[in-house]
Amino acid sequence: MRAFAEWRLLQYLAERGLRVPKPVAAWYQRAGMTYRCDLITRRIAGAQSLSAALASDPLPENTWRAIGAAIARLHRHGIDHADLNAHNILLDGNQDVTLIDFDRGRLRMPGAWTSSNLRRLQRSLAKISLSLPPGRFTSAAWQYLSAGYQAE
Repeated sequence: MRAFAEWRLLQYLAERGLRVPKPVAAWYQRAGMTYRCDLITRRIAGAQSLSAALASDPLPENTWRAIGAAIARLHRHGIDHADLNAHNILLDGNQDVTLIDFDRGRLRMPGAWTSSNLRRLQRSLAKISLSLPPGRFTSAAWQYLSAGYQAE
């Protein structure tokens, strides 16, 4: 059941000090050959998605670096975030970074998948930047994110 797999992964990450939503409850119900499941996580007060933050204002260099570092910590723990995009990265009022939506995430041995995660995020940022004011996502911003990733 996906909700329980995500619960276990979030619990694993939280136990290792990574900023992820804390799981509260999971539920499933079978109906013949199908099932329905839900996962409830603790709300992250004052947080907004990276995509929403970019719609409001350009981000400073230190925030881009913090995003890169958060992704690097995730990868260092062997977590493949199957849907790493600008909507699944949250920033709170202190610009602390929380990663969400691990329903297809999994624990993996180190490999080329880390580069695939980063390329997916870069494509997501490039796509949303098309509808944003100029300068919200630039090559410099990606360089800051990459530097934060490498420094972690």
